[in-house]
Amino acid sequence: MTNPVDLSPLGKTSAYRTDYAPELLFPIPRQGKRDELGLSGTLPFFGVDIWNAYEISWLNGRGKPQVAIARITVPADSPNIIESKSFKLYLNSFNQTRLDSVEALKALLQQDLSQGFGASVHIALSLPEDFARLKMGELDGVLLDRLDIEVEHYRPAPELLKANFDNGPVEEKLLSHLLKSNCLVTGQPDWASVQIHYCGPQIEQESLLRYLIGFREHNEFHEQCVERIFTDILRQCAPQQLAVYARYTRRGGLDINPWRSNFSTAAAPANLRGARQ
Repeated sequence: MTNPVDLSPLGKTSAYRTDYAPELLFPIPRQGKRDELGLSGTLPFFGVDIWNAYEISWLNGRGKPQVAIARITVPADSPNIIESKSFKLYLNSFNQTRLDSVEALKALLQQDLSQGFGASVHIALSLPEDFARLKMGELDGVLLDRLDIEVEHYRPAPELLKANFDNGPVEEKLLSHLLKSNCLVTGQPDWASVQIHYCGPQIEQESLLRYLIGFREHNEFHEQCVERIFTDILRQCAPQQLAVYARYTRRGGLDINPWRSNFSTAAAPANLRGARQ
């Protein structure tokens, strides 16, 4: 399914269905934005998009409401993303839907979301008895936000990125809480913390912070922003290994946390909710 973004429910008045309606999911192909970045064929990264859904409710067989928190892990090489408002509308369609068990809910989520994303996704459900065991945590790294810089432009400008190619490679993690982009359709703000983990020529920190702040007036979906950041750093700074992980604040009961990496031994990062999420 290849839906143009302007046909999505985003930015439009929507009737909230409360009966199971998988047709509400609105897939959007990833390749269009990857073409803008010159990414075709073998991708320069692997990774996942970690979705956390905090507003999941359904009825058990006797009509009693149930609640859960879901973690949906989507491979970065899936052909589609799903537009987030349609995801919310789909989840809301379970609100008055009777299901015999938690396993029945999980099976429907697995079936519908794998079809929408075009690849098998991993579903994990936390029930109320699990809530106390859920942990929070912050991304680690050298905080770029401490730098007293002057900023003049608020558009992505990869030419700002600089690295020291004269000295030997370093490995470090750099962190900023100042990433802000805007919804591709509505222009509403999306807020995130972002961690850059790399091994290679040392990246000039001020140039990286200016570059990240440059997304402040940029309209693009979360996943697309992270892939743009990864691609720009890879091309401008030539690290041998690179990972970019962004934790976006939730909207409509959903947060999306894209991670892209070419570290050969990398495992998917911990899904620890940050203070702003």
